[in-house]
Amino acid sequence: MNPRYDFAGQVALVTGAASGMGLATARSFAEAGAAVVLADVSKDAVDKAAKELTAVGHQAIGVVCDVTDEEQAAAMVDQAAATYGRLDMAFNNAGIQVPPSDAADETAANFDHVNAVNLRGIWASQKHELRQMRQQDSGGAIVNCSSLGGLVGLPERAAYHASKHGVIGLTRSAAVEYAPKGVRINAVCPGVINTPMVADMLEGQAEAMAEIMKQQPIGRLGLADEIAAAVLWLCSPGASFVVGVALPVDGGYTTH
Repeated sequence: MNPRYDFAGQVALVTGAASGMGLATARSFAEAGAAVVLADVSKDAVDKAAKELTAVGHQAIGVVCDVTDEEQAAAMVDQAAATYGRLDMAFNNAGIQVPPSDAADETAANFDHVNAVNLRGIWASQKHELRQMRQQDSGGAIVNCSSLGGLVGLPERAAYHASKHGVIGLTRSAAVEYAPKGVRINAVCPGVINTPMVADMLEGQAEAMAEIMKQQPIGRLGLADEIAAAVLWLCSPGASFVVGVALPVDGGYTTH
């Protein structure tokens, strides 16, 4: 059983919130009493996700946001503050995968695209979340989504892993800067999680995924709810002395 948190009176923002780990985390924040701003590039999907939460009595709104566009990231945070008056927690989760490629054949378009979403998108989201939290003068917590790909290297994954390694560097530097100001910033590093993105990888890259699964000591895929549990802990008072970590939630993959 997961710990129960009381986030009543607090406001949480989740990017990439329409499915997978983002939706699971948004749902968990709402169940813990927070008002939740769900952001996603897909209007229909994020509206549906927000309605799922409001239908059972939670406070939630859906916001359309392409995190690669800093103006949209700023507007996302502004809308959260305008609707609920503050921002206390954020899970910067929006991310994509690109097809595997020999490092000598990787296209600039793929490299730019995956880094625009996975790294620049988190930079832009975090930047404007910090601006809001700074002016509140009441602290806050931010969790950025890296990956086991931020901690290890794998063949044919250079562009994706570059983006996820970058998230950890971004997280650590901002964490050192903002810890004295009462904002804790950490990263979560999911392993192979049963999400729509991983389902596509399992189908389209079966041999590569089979090799990855051999390195999974726990012997199964992770669950989106298991990532949500880690994010909520990092945002909770239980993690009040945890700053700048890159927390593996990977079934033991990175212990090798």
